[in-house]
Amino acid sequence: MKNTNTKSNVYIDALKSSFKKLAPTVQVKNPVMLVVYLGAILTTILYFLSFSGYDDAQPFFILAIAIVLWLTILFANFAEAIAEGRGKAQADSLKKAKKDVMTRKIMSLADVKKEKFISIQSSELKKGDLVYVTAGEQIPMDGDVVEGAASVDESAITGESAPVIRESGGDRSAVTGGTTIVSDYLVIKVTAENGESFLDKMISMVEGTERKKTPNEIGLQIILIMLTIIFLVVSVTLLPFTSFSSRLAEQGGPLSLTTIIALLVCLAPTTIGALVSSIGIAGMSRLNKENVIAMSGRAIEAAGDVDILLLDKTGTITLGNRRASEFITIDGVDEYDLADAAQLSSLADETAEGRSIVILAKEKFDIRGRELNNAEVEFIEFTAKTRMSGINYQGDIIRKGAADTIKKYVEENGATYPAECDEAVKKIANAGGTPLVVVKNYQVLGVIYLKDIVKNGVKEKFEDMRKMGIKTIMITGDNPMTAAAIAAEAGVDDFLAEATPENKMSLIRDYQEKGHLVAMTGDGTNDAPALAQADVAVAMNTGTQAAKEAGNMIDLDSSPTKLISIVKIGKQLLMTRGALTTFSIANDVAKYFAIIPVLFFSIYPSLEALNIMKLTNPTTAILSAIIYNAFIIVALIPLALKGVSYKEKPASQILRHNLLVYGLGGVVAPFVAIKLIDMLLALIMY
Repeated sequence: MKNTNTKSNVYIDALKSSFKKLAPTVQVKNPVMLVVYLGAILTTILYFLSFSGYDDAQPFFILAIAIVLWLTILFANFAEAIAEGRGKAQADSLKKAKKDVMTRKIMSLADVKKEKFISIQSSELKKGDLVYVTAGEQIPMDGDVVEGAASVDESAITGESAPVIRESGGDRSAVTGGTTIVSDYLVIKVTAENGESFLDKMISMVEGTERKKTPNEIGLQIILIMLTIIFLVVSVTLLPFTSFSSRLAEQGGPLSLTTIIALLVCLAPTTIGALVSSIGIAGMSRLNKENVIAMSGRAIEAAGDVDILLLDKTGTITLGNRRASEFITIDGVDEYDLADAAQLSSLADETAEGRSIVILAKEKFDIRGRELNNAEVEFIEFTAKTRMSGINYQGDIIRKGAADTIKKYVEENGATYPAECDEAVKKIANAGGTPLVVVKNYQVLGVIYLKDIVKNGVKEKFEDMRKMGIKTIMITGDNPMTAAAIAAEAGVDDFLAEATPENKMSLIRDYQEKGHLVAMTGDGTNDAPALAQADVAVAMNTGTQAAKEAGNMIDLDSSPTKLISIVKIGKQLLMTRGALTTFSIANDVAKYFAIIPVLFFSIYPSLEALNIMKLTNPTTAILSAIIYNAFIIVALIPLALKGVSYKEKPASQILRHNLLVYGLGGVVAPFVAIKLIDMLLALIMY
């Protein structure tokens, strides 16, 4: 019920806004609709002058044309207003999150221990200030964590209820004003001035107050203006031409000024002119629903033209957590014994890899976790120095770890490290996996094959990208051999191994110099140079401030796979604009053939043969066309807002589909609709 009320409120607000947008300062921004606007004003004036015989047309006809022209303007305003209204609710919720709060400013980190705080309003904070925020308090301003680690509730911005960890150092140090600390404390260095925070920018983008026309929109609008000027020149000549022709033919009469205005509106590309703005706003709204904030409309369009995708391996292509997939025995050791020792050494290992080893042993041999008496067991935790972990249990010494570390450990204790183990380790590494060697009482039992699991459905997604002509490139810090194995399994087109900030940026620049548009994601300071270079740069909201500033989009969910959705939304935006432009042009061509013969056959009776629709007379013909011209805008609003149905196909197939559906539909629709309206008007008027 709440959702229904919200929708009705959006429609009511859009209707009110439609009338507010009748202001000349608003109408002048859309030159095509400005012609309709001026036509509506002029016909309204002509209606009042018609009683004194100023115009040849009947007052009823002039009034009808004036009303329909005003409706055309209102429908165009409504299309734009309802697109803008979609973001208003999100903007309102963001404004609620943005409020002035009291916070504790400190002059240095030492002030935390001394509890030396200065109470200050968040609106008074300056860039570079340090603030101390603890559990239950709102983060007052955007910043980077310089001390502490805490759970932060970001639901006010992302909509996700689960808190996230923010800590000093690394790539998860950025925090956003308006979010709330759930546990512990943070010392934050403010990175934005009041009014320039991330939340302020989000509100502006969602409301559309900072939305600028994109290059494609500007290009399309120039074409529409040129077409309008052409038809304006043609229409201006019709009055003297028909006056001269009627005298020469000694029959018929000149077209009235009202008819010429109506004809101009019918012939001008008003359909796409009315919807072009709403298409762009709706595209940004669809992106907002995906929890992505575009810092410019140009970035969304660029996403639609992208043909190179750079994707991080971890978290995007793979799950990011290596999992045990196989136990490989050495020198005739029974696989059950290897699995048992591997599970024992992993019982206290809380990492994803350790848990996966326990699970694999359980699934394969039904070896279940056992209760261990602390008095008779000693767990050996993993450290960066030893690079191995294990357990001392019932007199047995069990260890697991990296191959080179275990080899050194075995040989230092006087045992032999078998060559067969080296071969197994090399085989796993060549396959893109991670080997862990297991030893019991210094005897090598075998190797655990840890595999970086490729996400389900990723290969199919990359195949879809390939159909659209998009090349996918995996970015990873792995060695080339490991990278090649994972790339082959995932189905990417290419990969960049042992990636550094320099070679990532170099790769992007090389593709751009060849005429490609490149998209990538990143979250760290080391990603900032490449993000700044990319055409579509999606920074993670959990990332550093440097990454956010370098990107032209920010993913609030911090999901590396979001890039694929962004590209689809960009392509859908371009497809929608292309489809409606095709429909509009086809629509106009059909209207020429539908109404022009009727207007002139009083002067040239032979044109009656071209009146294939058998329209009643010039009055009903022009009224039918102008009514259709207005209401087709309303009919196309849902398509402009929702976007055309998107499918991963090559550009040539999409073009053929658009020409068939929207081109043919644009030709057929006016003939059918204008004839039906003409028949209805004939019944009413005669």
